[in-house]
Amino acid sequence: MASRATAHKVKETTVRHPDGTMKMQMRALSTPPQLDTPTDLTADEREAIAAAVNPIIADAFALYVKTKNFHWHLASSRFRDLHLMFDEQAESVFEPIDVLAERLRKIGCTTMRSIGDIARTQTIPDDDDAFVPAEEMVSRLLADNRRMARAIRGAIELTEEKRDTPTSNLLQEVLDQTERRIWFLFEVGADAS
Repeated sequence: MASRATAHKVKETTVRHPDGTMKMQMRALSTPPQLDTPTDLTADEREAIAAAVNPIIADAFALYVKTKNFHWHLASSRFRDLHLMFDEQAESVFEPIDVLAERLRKIGCTTMRSIGDIARTQTIPDDDDAFVPAEEMVSRLLADNRRMARAIRGAIELTEEKRDTPTSNLLQEVLDQTERRIWFLFEVGADAS
């Protein structure tokens, strides 16, 4: 029987968010030599980039599941509209995961390996409530998307500082989609008031 490879090392760093409102544990996963793609970025630059982008990837997984949860468990007089919007938003959250993860690999970093890895890295809380009223679903998703937007803005600032324009450009596209979700959720929530 083949032995399992030893677990990868994780380096944790506490970083203050650019808006000053929260601290988050940013995790940089060590890269095995076989996956250390050559790049002109320094090891410190790559480590900082991975530590900023991996939580965004983990949060995208968490937000995707939460949005699908609300899509599946919705009960409302506005069922059709919200059901379809939650489904569209879930797809919008899911789309950039692969692009961002592959970007990290292009610069010799590693990314999420498992559900456990995601759970240890995510900052968006899970939502296991048996029932959530529709207005509360909208409110929670709005808060989570706003939290994601703050993290993305911080990562854009960091990637630009670390000479990684391609990652910054990708994150700007992700931010645009996040702000679109925020806009829709805000308008739907205002309508409920």
